[in-house]
Parts: sequence; C-alpha cells; structure tokens
Amino acid sequence: MLLRHLITALLVLFSSAMLGCASTAPVVAKNPYPALHDHLFPSYASFPIETQEQVFALEEDAQLFVDEAVYESGGKTTNVKGLISSIFDHSEMGLLYRSNANSVANETFNNRSANCLSLSIMTYAMAQHAGYDATFYEVDIPEYWTRRDGFSFLNGHVNLTINVPKDPLVTNIGPSSADVDFDPQMIRTHFPRVPVTKRLVLSMFYNNKGADALIANSYTRAYSYFRAAAVLSPELQQSWVNLGVLYRMVDAFEAAEQSYQFALNLDENNLTAWDNLSILYYHQGLFDKSAQIKARVEAQRKENPFYHFILGEQALDDGEFADALEHFQRALRLDNTRHEVFFGLAKVYYEIGDINNAERYIKRAIQLAPNSQDENRYMSKLSNTALNY
Repeated sequence: MLLRHLITALLVLFSSAMLGCASTAPVVAKNPYPALHDHLFPSYASFPIETQEQVFALEEDAQLFVDEAVYESGGKTTNVKGLISSIFDHSEMGLLYRSNANSVANETFNNRSANCLSLSIMTYAMAQHAGYDATFYEVDIPEYWTRRDGFSFLNGHVNLTINVPKDPLVTNIGPSSADVDFDPQMIRTHFPRVPVTKRLVLSMFYNNKGADALIANSYTRAYSYFRAAAVLSPELQQSWVNLGVLYRMVDAFEAAEQSYQFALNLDENNLTAWDNLSILYYHQGLFDKSAQIKARVEAQRKENPFYHFILGEQALDDGEFADALEHFQRALRLDNTRHEVFFGLAKVYYEIGDINNAERYIKRAIQLAPNSQDENRYMSKLSNTALNY
C-alpha cells in the first residue's frame, strides 16, 4: 500500500534536538532556487513569517522566571541545574507536551504546552538570557513516523547542551554543563548526535509551521513557511520534500518532481524523498516507475518497526482491519516496547469486536506510555471502551 503523504515534521527534545546565526528576515523578492515556484502561490508574501528575534524572544515574565531559577545571593552565584529543574518542574511550569503545538519561545512559556522543538527553542532562549552558552544538537534516530489528521509525519529529534561560562565574579553551584532533552527515552538510547546551528533550528520551526498550514489546507501559507525554511537553510532536506508534497497537492507535478530531486541531490539515500517520488509517479499513472522505487524503499524499511506501524495506521484508516492487524503484529515482533504499537493493536481489536484483547493491549500501552498526557489519553479510552482516535 502506498503511503499517502509523508511530511517531515521535526519534533524536538532537549538534551538533544532538531544550526549558526544569519539574517532571519525571509527572502521574498527574488527566487534563488529553481525548485521554488513563487508563481504557484503569488500572494505568499502576504503571510508574515516570524523573525529569529520573534521566535527566540522572552518577555518580562519569562525573564523573571529565569532569574529566580538561576541566580542566588544577589546575582553572585548561578545554578544551571536550577534552571533545568524549574523548566521540568510541573508544579512551577505545568508544561504539557503537544506534538502539534508549534510556538515561539514566549508563547510556549505562557501557554505551557508545546512540542519538543518549541520546548527546546524556549529552553535555548532561557539559557541565553541567563548568560549561558547553549548548543543545539540533531539526534540521528531511526525513521519514526506518527499519524495526524490523515497525514504521516516523519519525526526528527533535537536536544541541547548548556554550558556555564567561566566568570571570576560569579560562583557556579553544581555542574557547569548539562544536557537537556524532552524525551528521556532518547537519552537512555544514546543515539549519536551532531551540533546544529540556531539558523537551522529556525528553519525546522518554519518547516513545522508549514506542515501545520498544509494540514489546515492553507496552501499559500504553507508555501510561505516552506519557502522561508528552504531559503534560510537550503541544506534542510525536509523542506524540499515538503514543498514537493505541497506542489503535488495542487497538481504541479513537474514542480513536485523537481523539488524531490533537489532533496535527493542533497542526499541520494533520502527515503522520504524517494517514497514521495513514488507516490507522485503513481498519481501520474507511471505505475512501473512508481513500483520500482517503492520496492527499493520497502526493502530498506522492512526491518523498521515504525514502517509497519504506519502501514497499520493507514490500513486502519481504510477499514482494512486484517491488514492493519498484520502490520501492527509485525511491528510488535520487531519492537515490543512502543506504546503506539500496542494502542494500534487495541484499536484494531476494538473495531473487530474483540473487547478482551482491546483492553489487554490498551493496558499495555498505558504501562509503556512515556508521559502523563499519553497515559491519561489511553486511560480515558479504556474507561470509555472507545478506542477510536
């Protein structure tokens, strides 16, 4: 079965997350790349893009929060551990993780809900306000998909290291360096990571906002964000893939192929770009070319549990319960630690009327849930015996 859409939305966590600074005002006057097609969305410039200053700014309340967490003895001592503990302390911040909450630093602080990337951006801004050195890192995780509003999202991961600079006038309490990661499972797994610039992280933020707009059928706004990400950081492959998805959705097939090829020129092993190119050829009736690419991609993904998980989710969406069950069971054989897979199995069993197995698998999902939000969501499904989305 073909994946319907594969949008790379980067989720960030903080001890590692999803690059150096440059001018962040979006380029709107000149088209610097052939894979950008402004004529398809002539009013894109009417949708304003947040500047770097707006994304990382902290207002007075957030600054005061940092000062109280960090400084003691009239500013003569500093405590990086105190800052991190305050951010993670729900009694103070009450932060909630929400995968679709893409917000600037100050909104994240005030709304107290965000995805990993936005939480990481807020933490970076807080560290800088405290006078600390902060570095973003991109974590090299295996392909990992989630589903949202009928779209498949390939997730990335970023985190952060905070260092206290040496200052003879200020005494540091506790460690002088700390990793911050909003996904503790990633810390335990110890995936390799590479430092990335603030500029690239800003492009990831634009990419996420573009994905939000695309799901909301606001195609011109989506182009504005994807374009900003691509112009600011042309090395960010996800933006070119997402532009290709957008072009295909407005039947600009030639532009879509050009955008996918741009991503593949950056990395010929980008499976997301190849997969979407296969989808494009299928829509164009080029079934043999589509099938050839699809077979190569599937051969590389067959041992990835998340590949089977997303196929199970799509089969469930289509009411193909036998196929969904087969894919979820394959994912479970490859990795029996993922709460998403157990929840998927619970949904299938509920749909086919096997309530005992549905309850058994939802209870296992609750046990493996990585945070209180997922745990509460699964418990509500169990209590209502309504395991639909």
